[in-house]
Amino acid sequence: MISADKLQSLVDRLERIEYEMSSSPDADAYVRLSREHAEIAPVAAKCRDLLKLREERAGIEEVLSAPDTDAEMAELAAAEIEALEERQEDLEQEVRILLLPRDMADEKGAILEIRAGTGGEEAALFAGDLFRMYQRYAELEGWKISVLSANESDRGGYREIIAEVSGRGVFAKLKYESGVHRVQRVPETEASGRIHTSAATVAVLPEAEDVDVDLDEGDLRIDVYRSSGAGGQHVNTTDSAVRITHLPTNIVVAVQDERSQHKNKAKALKLLRAKIYELERERLASERAADRKGQVGSGDRSERIRTYNFPQGRVTDHRINLTLYKLDKVIVGEALGEVIDALVTEDQARRLAESEDGAKASA
Repeated sequence: MISADKLQSLVDRLERIEYEMSSSPDADAYVRLSREHAEIAPVAAKCRDLLKLREERAGIEEVLSAPDTDAEMAELAAAEIEALEERQEDLEQEVRILLLPRDMADEKGAILEIRAGTGGEEAALFAGDLFRMYQRYAELEGWKISVLSANESDRGGYREIIAEVSGRGVFAKLKYESGVHRVQRVPETEASGRIHTSAATVAVLPEAEDVDVDLDEGDLRIDVYRSSGAGGQHVNTTDSAVRITHLPTNIVVAVQDERSQHKNKAKALKLLRAKIYELERERLASERAADRKGQVGSGDRSERIRTYNFPQGRVTDHRINLTLYKLDKVIVGEALGEVIDALVTEDQARRLAESEDGAKASA
């Protein structure tokens, strides 16, 4: 059971933040307090509810134990305690989940990268299907998605597409999508009706802000060149494409989608920050032997995480052995949330079990 002191301390902290925000602090302090308020308000509200429920239950137990309580009153009190017990268990569980250590990147936006894998043109078409699935899911979540870079295939798919997904809590949900996605279906060009298997890789990186990654101009090699390949009338007419190499890490990003060299450079820097930020996150996670390695699946791009089987109309997530026979709704993004919610729940259950085991070991 979570101690009353811990619950009350969170309620007190929220009240203190609200007081400080109302005291007209400077702009930087207000932004910091607003972020802390947004983070602590949901858990403090649940803590307040739990404290109130415990107090209510204690009052009823006092009535039940009083010597002058008649049989009818005792029966009503016992029934009320039984109902409160169930509510208390649910609230305790909700608070425990909210108190789990959080990934600091969870509230951030994300950089979504999708690349066609094995399967040629069919893999590129599948990469396009995945991108449209995430587009629709982002729309349903109230997020904004914008393309940073795209390399289209001959038949309307994507050999590679990189997009920025903006909104609150984007990375918290999309981070489970990193890995190899496999599709089994009959390609339109297959005359014999034979089922083909192809794949696409998805990588989700937390979007980094200037304060997260300090880029030193001296560490960057910036090259400009003429755009090439499919993509518009301006191709091969101006030196607008930008390639940036981060010399300390040898990370290279290139963007050529915009006519403006300035816009391409801004997009490339955004992408570079995300890659450097993710590299640092992975380094810290590796040192702690936690984070990505301990999530549902590793999130490694080489790991097959999900299969979309069109002949059977099913989607299977191999990390949690979840199969849904609603491929038509998942692939258009409308039921993708069911898969992601199941992954979030599984991850929370695992982390709760680990924290409880840790608490027992230290007791």
